[in-house]
Amino acid sequence: MHQRPAAMLLHVRDERPHAPDSQRQLNVLNDATVRAVNALGWTAELVAAAEVDEQSVLERAQRVDVVVVLGGEDVDPGFYGGARDYPGSGLHEPVADRVTIAVIRDAVERSTPLLGICRGLQLINVALGGTLVPDMHGHRSAEGDPFVATPVIAQGESAVGSLAETGPVLCTHHQAIDELAPGLRVLVRAVDGVVEAVAHESAPAVGVQWHPEHPDTASTQVGALLRHVTGRGTL
Repeated sequence: MHQRPAAMLLHVRDERPHAPDSQRQLNVLNDATVRAVNALGWTAELVAAAEVDEQSVLERAQRVDVVVVLGGEDVDPGFYGGARDYPGSGLHEPVADRVTIAVIRDAVERSTPLLGICRGLQLINVALGGTLVPDMHGHRSAEGDPFVATPVIAQGESAVGSLAETGPVLCTHHQAIDELAPGLRVLVRAVDGVVEAVAHESAPAVGVQWHPEHPDTASTQVGALLRHVTGRGTL
């Protein structure tokens, strides 16, 4: 019997007593990701980067078939030389950022398949030497449902670009890529120019700024992205 492919889903933390609404929203997204992984017949393990020591997380990441970096808090600006104070900065998670950056760099070096979602895309860019726009507008709603459907344009031909243009692309974020890291190329932009997807030029690594794991799209978009980045199918 063949062993089922394994995915490590790296998120920030399991509990946020200081931000229960954010925790509930992230739980919905994380749970939808787990269901999408299981629907492929794969196994999924959620790992909280802020709550597990770095070496343990690295060892787990080296045993799986794909690493998925999920959403959460803003990236600590200390990791990309940004200003400490900016509008809407909120709470940062530097321990989780440090651990996740180490995992990303190790995955790229080892050519372990890697998928970054929202904050995950931002951390891939930062880990490889890029910077972020700390505060931007128009890609999340301040009232009711925080997700906004975002029109996008593929940059050249790519499977991820085709997926994005098929849509819907559901976004909720106020940070985005500013200076693109060396080794990355842009696959998709929003119509306002914001980077919505990138891929590494040589490693099997893809990052998307939107939320394919939204419950409305997880069953189709997450599985497609995982099959693509692991080379186990096509989009």
